[in-house]
Amino acid sequence: MLQKTLDKTGSLGADLRALRKARGLTLIDLCEALGRSVGWLSQVERDLSSPTIEEIRQLATALNVPVSILFGQSEAKAEEVGRIVRKSARRKIGGGDTGLVEELLSPDLTDDFEVLRSVFAPSAKLTNFVTRPTQEVGYIVSGDLTLWIAEDKYELTAGDSFRIRGEQFKWANPHPIDAVVIWVIAPPIY
Repeated sequence: MLQKTLDKTGSLGADLRALRKARGLTLIDLCEALGRSVGWLSQVERDLSSPTIEEIRQLATALNVPVSILFGQSEAKAEEVGRIVRKSARRKIGGGDTGLVEELLSPDLTDDFEVLRSVFAPSAKLTNFVTRPTQEVGYIVSGDLTLWIAEDKYELTAGDSFRIRGEQFKWANPHPIDAVVIWVIAPPIY
């Protein structure tokens, strides 16, 4: 039974299915957004068909995720698939152009939550508030981070933690060193 569960994780299809479901989309909903057939998407989600790079871009856009999260499915030893993520095999999320570099610590996106390692470069900031339909918890591993949740501003240092429940938030690292945060998000959004 465990091997059957592991066989369903760690693949592009499994991640796409998890992202689609986390957004409350049916196969039909996503297919209509893509202009594709349900049969095509069903085969992609079951790893019976491989989408082209352009189709992956379209899927990422429709699911509102960075394309990079759909690439980089790292090879793992058979006994580690779905359980272990080696430091060298972490999937990078986004391009880091905002001064934020994130790595997926979770083995895949098929759980009810995802765990990220986020590194906020000196002077990096999210200038506009964002709101996500999630519950998020973060732990400051090192450095300092300024976090706004709704109207409130918090100065966080190593060892502090926080929770965001579907509220608007933004962040900044006005300090001269990286801020490293372990971030848990439910449901997965990347």
